[in-house]
Amino acid sequence: MKEGLRQSMAWLHTWGGLLLGWLLFAIFFTGTLSYFKAEITHWMQPEAPARALNADVSLDLAQRYLEQHGQGAQRWFIDLPDPRQPLLAVAWQAPSAPGERGVFTEKLLDPGTGSELHVRDTRGGEFFYRFHFQLQMPYPWGRWLSTMAAMVMFVALISGIITHKKIFKDFFTFRPRKGQRTWLDGHNAVGVLVLPFHLMITYSSLVIFMSMVMPASILVAYKGDSNAYFKDLRPASNSTPAAGQAAPLTALDPLLKQALEHWPGGRVQRLVINHPGDANASVNVMRHSADRVVRDAGSTLSFNGVNGQLLQVSPEQSLPKAISGSFYGLHMGLFAGPLLRWLYFVCGLASTAMIGTGLVIWLGKRQLKHAKCAVQPFELRLVEILNIASMAGLVLAVAAFFWSNRLLPAAFAERADWEVNSFFWAWGLSLLHACVRPGRRAWIEQLGLGAVLFAGVPVLSVLTSPSLTDGFMVRGDWSIAGFDLACLCSGLFLAWAARKLQRAAIVPAGAKPRPPRQRPLAAETEVN
Repeated sequence: MKEGLRQSMAWLHTWGGLLLGWLLFAIFFTGTLSYFKAEITHWMQPEAPARALNADVSLDLAQRYLEQHGQGAQRWFIDLPDPRQPLLAVAWQAPSAPGERGVFTEKLLDPGTGSELHVRDTRGGEFFYRFHFQLQMPYPWGRWLSTMAAMVMFVALISGIITHKKIFKDFFTFRPRKGQRTWLDGHNAVGVLVLPFHLMITYSSLVIFMSMVMPASILVAYKGDSNAYFKDLRPASNSTPAAGQAAPLTALDPLLKQALEHWPGGRVQRLVINHPGDANASVNVMRHSADRVVRDAGSTLSFNGVNGQLLQVSPEQSLPKAISGSFYGLHMGLFAGPLLRWLYFVCGLASTAMIGTGLVIWLGKRQLKHAKCAVQPFELRLVEILNIASMAGLVLAVAAFFWSNRLLPAAFAERADWEVNSFFWAWGLSLLHACVRPGRRAWIEQLGLGAVLFAGVPVLSVLTSPSLTDGFMVRGDWSIAGFDLACLCSGLFLAWAARKLQRAAIVPAGAKPRPPRQRPLAAETEVN
């Protein structure tokens, strides 16, 4: 190998980051929004009331509702409200032909009264969560692509550490208004400042999908039957077949209390009732996933659905499962309280900014070599267009998603799909706009439009509330108020960025622009 290790790693860091950088920017940005997916969903369903939580009352109301509307179902599902999602959700699986899973019916209930809520249909924050690892692609192709991008990201992080031999010294260096130097300093700063977060979030994403991308050991151990593996992974979820003999379902509230005694300081997230109204009915009480850092999908108590007797307690996690669950829990951040969740959010934005600044540095360095050319090469123009659409365009698409939620009629058929369509239409239009407008003008115009849309979200929220008396902070809903304030701050930041770009584009009359420095950047001295 003629080149040294650092030169090879620099090449790998540069080109690996470029080829999948646009996809990684979208994955990290939507994943960062997912840390507040419950709050986003709550804002996108303004008809839902914000009430004080009482799990005992809510569970009793849910059982009565299902006894009236879910008779004859194979399974009942009850999701209890929590501080982040204050709605009571119930679902049931209707019987179907033998061998089929049955049809699900889902309803949202008022946790205080048990009455059915008619809220607008929306994907809410779940759309960003699903998109960031499924990419709106059929299973399993989106997951494969996002996992491949995560592997490239992990390689780029390691190669970046090797390339920057003065990485911590560079962290304390920032030279404002120095063009490419400023972008490089910013790239180094956000890269080093939250480097443990970058490594954790990237490596944990690979661990989460390990059973999909590395299934050889599972297939060998279970002779190709992956379903048997998942049954062993969650033994408490298995249930005996229905007996065909009618029997009343026991009250669920005592089972909830018994589970809370078994998990001191814990909470219950979901109850699954198998064969309600049958002599072989069983009730699985599942612990809340936000109780602990280590995720334990099998943390369940199983009860007899007729007499309430405890049948099974999920065994303690083995060491491999605990390690895997810790990576999953750290990646999702469900255990985080409000302050720690905001820290996750800020670190996620830093990761997104690191990717974005890297793309800008790659393009800017090569544009300097063609500064005297009347027309820049096609490949540089292509990268410029993709940079604009993948960053400013994605921000516009998110804003369009929020606006469509409030502008589409609440009773509009398939409105959730139309919200998603508006996201991709706005994203596609941003790509078209970047193709027909000069690079800097496209940046300024798209950032400016994004500033207007995000800053207008609080006004839109007030004007489109089910009642004008439920406007900004009137009913004391801090979740909705926090969302509005975050959008307002985002709009102000985008306006500042657009203004900075506009001022940088203006050259005073009679002034001679300073020729660009041709000396290569410190971190890329070995890379062309």
